[in-house]
Amino acid sequence: MRLEPITWERLTEAVADRTVELKAGDGSPWLRVAVDGAPAAGTGTAADALAEALRVRGRSVLVVGTEGFLRPASLRYEYGREDPDTYYDGWFDTGALWREVFGPLEPGGSGRVLPDLWDPVTDRATRSPHHELPPGGVLVLQGPLLLGRWFPFDLTLHLRLSPGALRRRTDEARQWTLPAFERYEREVGPDETAEVVVRTDDPRHPAWNNPWGT
Repeated sequence: MRLEPITWERLTEAVADRTVELKAGDGSPWLRVAVDGAPAAGTGTAADALAEALRVRGRSVLVVGTEGFLRPASLRYEYGREDPDTYYDGWFDTGALWREVFGPLEPGGSGRVLPDLWDPVTDRATRSPHHELPPGGVLVLQGPLLLGRWFPFDLTLHLRLSPGALRRRTDEARQWTLPAFERYEREVGPDETAEVVVRTDDPRHPAWNNPWGT
């Protein structure tokens, strides 16, 4: 894959411009955008910047992080606290994401999205109020391992880290998750699956695949 240098500012503007041109593939009045990548890649920062650029363009935006949809600790740690296969398959409550985030944004849906469900610190339900996203609004879901789960995204970004960069930039306490991302590369191939791929080995100098020739 050929990647071209770009600044974060230009990248964000290009993705925002593309997003406002889109129509949902299933006819929904809402758009759903993925910002996928390992925690070390900074998906939250990229999602927030995109959301701000979309708001400048007159769109209502809700950013949701998958860290708010973790399963209870009793399920996450059923096979130990550092099991990479459980991290890959069982840490994130994909059923709740379908029900509380994507379901309300289907054609004919209510638009009432739950921004988070579970607090991993207290290991209790957050009881957050629903957020009503008006027609024409955009959901930006950010977090790891988002692709290959049949989520109905209209645009997908993958923040790519080489294996070496991922190892260097992942906290020591989270090194045990690295085999999960190796599995993700093998089974999902996010570089081929995502529409926009951004290399973030050096966060100061990103490069992207420029899918629209901008």
